[in-house]
Amino acid sequence: MAESRLIQGRYRLLDVIGRGGMGEVWQARDESLGRSVAVKCLKPLGPQHDQSFTRVLRERFRREARVAAALQHRGVTVVHDFGEYDGVLYLVMELLQGRNLSQLLEENKAHPLPVADVLDIAEQVADALAYTHEQGIVHRDLKPANIMRLTDGAVKICDFGIARLGEDIGFTSRLTGTGIAMGTPHYMSPEQISGTQVDHRSDLYSLGCVLYEIATGVPPFDHDDAWAVLVGHRDTTPEPLRAHRAEIPEYFQQVVLDLLAKTPEERPDDAKALCRRFGAARRHGQTHRPLPGPRPEQPLSREPRLPSWTRGMTTGHKATGGALTPGTALPDPAAGLTGEWTTYTDPRGGRLLPPRVAPERPTPAPELLAVLAGRHSAGLSLGRLGRWEEAGEVHRAVAAEREHALGPDHPDTLASRYEVGFTLSRTGRAADALREFARVVEGRQRTMGADHPETLAARQETAYVLGQLGRHFEAHDVYAAVLDSRERTVGPDHPDTLRCRHNLAFNLSRLGRLEDSYRMAYDVAAARARVLGAEHPDTLVTRYEVAYALGQLGRWTEALQTYREVAVARGRALGPDHPDTLASRYEVGISLGRLGRSAEALELYRGLVDDRTRVHGPTDPETLRARHGIGVNLGRLARWEEALVESRDVCALRERVLGAEHPDTLVSRREVAVGLGWLGRWPDALAVYGQVAQARERVLGMDHPDALASRNDEAHCLEQLGRHAEAVELYRRVATLRQQRGGHGF
Repeated sequence: MAESRLIQGRYRLLDVIGRGGMGEVWQARDESLGRSVAVKCLKPLGPQHDQSFTRVLRERFRREARVAAALQHRGVTVVHDFGEYDGVLYLVMELLQGRNLSQLLEENKAHPLPVADVLDIAEQVADALAYTHEQGIVHRDLKPANIMRLTDGAVKICDFGIARLGEDIGFTSRLTGTGIAMGTPHYMSPEQISGTQVDHRSDLYSLGCVLYEIATGVPPFDHDDAWAVLVGHRDTTPEPLRAHRAEIPEYFQQVVLDLLAKTPEERPDDAKALCRRFGAARRHGQTHRPLPGPRPEQPLSREPRLPSWTRGMTTGHKATGGALTPGTALPDPAAGLTGEWTTYTDPRGGRLLPPRVAPERPTPAPELLAVLAGRHSAGLSLGRLGRWEEAGEVHRAVAAEREHALGPDHPDTLASRYEVGFTLSRTGRAADALREFARVVEGRQRTMGADHPETLAARQETAYVLGQLGRHFEAHDVYAAVLDSRERTVGPDHPDTLRCRHNLAFNLSRLGRLEDSYRMAYDVAAARARVLGAEHPDTLVTRYEVAYALGQLGRWTEALQTYREVAVARGRALGPDHPDTLASRYEVGISLGRLGRSAEALELYRGLVDDRTRVHGPTDPETLRARHGIGVNLGRLARWEEALVESRDVCALRERVLGAEHPDTLVSRREVAVGLGWLGRWPDALAVYGQVAQARERVLGMDHPDALASRNDEAHCLEQLGRHAEAVELYRRVATLRQQRGGHGF
């Protein structure tokens, strides 16, 4: 697009003023109005993103851009226009003359800004946030690089809504082997780190981090190691600002510490309340009594207040003024509009990795290996808590450093790579996980041998991700080979052997071999109960699989009994709010519905929705799944008006949370059509059935079973409307596609 120099015949690109993970920012001229503007061009999507993802992203971009364009406040960057040109999404904004706060700190050699400037910036940003929060908009990525101080002294917040698109594209801040590639982790709220519900009070926390830094010269938690930064936000009380800088007013110190409270409830209610506090202090001319403490020109030497296992991690260059370590993002003096756009990344993979050294490498320091071992353990702990994204970031960083220090085939390096693959598979990135496990298998076979337990573990995970990718025949072959090796080397009742047999039973059900799956799962459950105990989590996982196989075989009474037993046992062993316990209760509801006991199912799902909402929030996908069950069973009880209301609510929430073409969203949309049909509103039902069919064909293909089922729904609707010829023609088309699919061996 840059070669054309002209977008939509209107915006002439002149100079790049910022370049980074999400794309480029250009100084441009609006030829129609004769004014200078800034044009942000998002990086084109790579081949790893499918067409349905791209469509959803485009719609998300348009929605977010409309929201940003609707903001009219002196403290928010004006968005003039947006669109797509030559496959690139672009945003046209006012061209700002000034520096962002990150640049101001850098130009000041990491010394804090003058107190008067800090107070003025704080009041202006609070006023802008009060306005945007009133519009129901949360920034989610407030940081010094996104706050501009213009040459006339005005302050503007940049990138409302657009920063969130980076989460979808995959270009947001990533943790590198030696530290932080971008500054965002220094300004994340504890609820962002924990992956829980985020509202306007998350912006207030980030503002507290920004004000802390511009007032003291350092962020509240200043460490090069990203995991240490995140732990600081989550668990550590920040030092008072006046411990760094005595002339900071006492009221301002208290405001910032209130903003940095660990829970949203402890922070100010909203940015309006913040404005009132700043205004009252200004009107009353509050003074402060200087306390003994370091001046801003005297960097404070202190031991970070972090959990003991983080000792030995390097501290941040922002505090010490030390040299940047390899892999740390370098500042770009020409970053312009939004500051920290430019990052230096490895062009092959978008991550900063330590260079590979020759095999004759020096022996690494024991202290380094101890630190890496501690971080590896921290990653495992995050995984046990189900925080897979965070765990993956930690393991990727440790793997890179271990490869640099120990070599690519060292057992510790391969152990970290194995955990990287594991976290990828648990976050839905099966293709990436498959490549990672293939590397681990090759390395372990070379260094440990084909029958080594760790080699077999990696091969078993390879089979698991093949199953995730729908390649069940390949997965079956790998499982069978691993099972043979495990039985030969450690015996039939070894826990690792039983785990492999469990996975093989699961895969058999996906191949349609339901009786074989049931028998194997039943045998494995009995063996695990004997070896591990009747209420061991692994035993209960297999009993859950037994119940699933019974349901697939139509033996719903037995399935219901087994699911209930598993739910009770998990409640005792894991607790009533554990995700596995709640999942078992959901399946109890499915079984009740299949047995025609919809009133009982309805009561169960309502209780489950209450518990899911309390534990995970009202918009969590699993909460919405339970709400979907409420709608289905209302329909089974012929309470169609209520069912339609519930289905529409769930569909709207799923579209907002998961996307318009996510499988769960389409299931809910179909349920809306079912309700419309039962209420006799067949023209409306036909329109919705058609939407579902078209979406499934786009995402899954015309001959996918779900797409064909949707076309059948559409044909049934045509029949109800008396359009028999069209219905017959559609039935014939579906039958032909089914025959063709069967003929291709699917």
